Amino acid sequence: MTRSKKGYYTTFLFFLMLQLSGLTFAQNPLLDDGKIKFRLNKNGSHYVRLTFLNQVWVRYNENNPGTTNGITEPNTFDIGLRRTRLQLFGQITDQVFFYTQFGQNNFSYQGPRKSGAFFHDALIEYHTNRAFHLGMGLTAWTGFARYASPSIGSLLALDTPLFQQSTADQTDQFLRKLSIYAKGQVGKIDYRVALSKPLAVYDAPTTATNFSADPPQVQSQAYVKYQLMEHESNRTPYNTGSYLGTKKVFTIGGGIIYQPNAMWRLNNNASDTIRQDLTLWAVDAFFDYPLSEQGNAITAYAGFFSTDMGFNYFRNVGVMNPAIGANTSINGSGNGFPMIGSGNTVYSQVGYLFNKDLLGKYGTLQPFGVVQYSNYDAFKDAVIMWELGANWLIKGHQSKMSMVYQNRPVFTTNSAGESVNTESKGMWVLQYQVNF
Repeated sequence: MTRSKKGYYTTFLFFLMLQLSGLTFAQNPLLDDGKIKFRLNKNGSHYVRLTFLNQVWVRYNENNPGTTNGITEPNTFDIGLRRTRLQLFGQITDQVFFYTQFGQNNFSYQGPRKSGAFFHDALIEYHTNRAFHLGMGLTAWTGFARYASPSIGSLLALDTPLFQQSTADQTDQFLRKLSIYAKGQVGKIDYRVALSKPLAVYDAPTTATNFSADPPQVQSQAYVKYQLMEHESNRTPYNTGSYLGTKKVFTIGGGIIYQPNAMWRLNNNASDTIRQDLTLWAVDAFFDYPLSEQGNAITAYAGFFSTDMGFNYFRNVGVMNPAIGANTSINGSGNGFPMIGSGNTVYSQVGYLFNKDLLGKYGTLQPFGVVQYSNYDAFKDAVIMWELGANWLIKGHQSKMSMVYQNRPVFTTNSAGESVNTESKGMWVLQYQVNF
């Protein structure tokens, strides 16, 4: 699609949303909870809703060794749009639900101008009853763990545990997949199962394991959680990060993703192609509980994750990477580190919410901590990333400022040819989020 056509469709969608919101104001005043919602029937059970989210980062990053941006750049200061999204979704009839999400990620001074916005989600769903919904389209109804499909507007930490989105932008589109799926709630059990057609890959095999360019086989996936306390909504695929003391939630979940012959590599003398399956599975638990009538609450999440993605596979991830030049470490340039790989990971995050009027009319605070500990086959040492930060909840998740420090490992190759952790680098991020 040419840039002019992209611009046309983006403009059309924007004005469509404005028209819907105009109808909302003209015919249906804003609801008491502040949602932009156009009612299609008198009781509001049939509706169309519009939402908006913007997350702006101001960041100082200690770059990986040898990083260049035309010139050697040991540190980078930058400003960027981590996420900008519009959602349009609704219950059209008692049985039919649709969901779309449009926007872009990671717009920074390094990125291309006037491009990058796209549909993240576009699905249609048919409801028979609470126990069974059937849907299809471009969707995040995926396995294998809770935050493989995160609600980005309600995160506890600054960002999601991205290692759970192991195939992101390799055989899917920012974790979304072309799928047919079923989901529902039966008693205390919440389930999702899906069959997906992975997006095609065009890279030839090398001695390093990567995603296969053979016609991709169907990917099967599921995630099931048991809800010991209050039930969570399953209207959309996205799992909440923190309820800010408004719900009592305790879930235990488990999931899997499997795709035959998803990975390939050449053998040692490059005479034959070796193909391997992709198998991801996890068990995790989420706990969110109010501690007092003053609004104090605790939020916690932890899990064990097994990611078999072929022999010694690993992938460096640098979120909104501020540098794209040369480097001298295994991590790559900028803020990248081996976040994803074949092996096992233990991950945890925990946060404490102070009373709701801690700062009077200026809201309250929610400090948090994050740890990722990964034993990947390709590395002699463990990959250990940790974060400390705090959310300033000016108006809950609708108006939120977050400050975080992230410490990441840097890997180099020693004289024995082993990948070892030789130092650490840090990154400071200030984020402001508006979400309504």
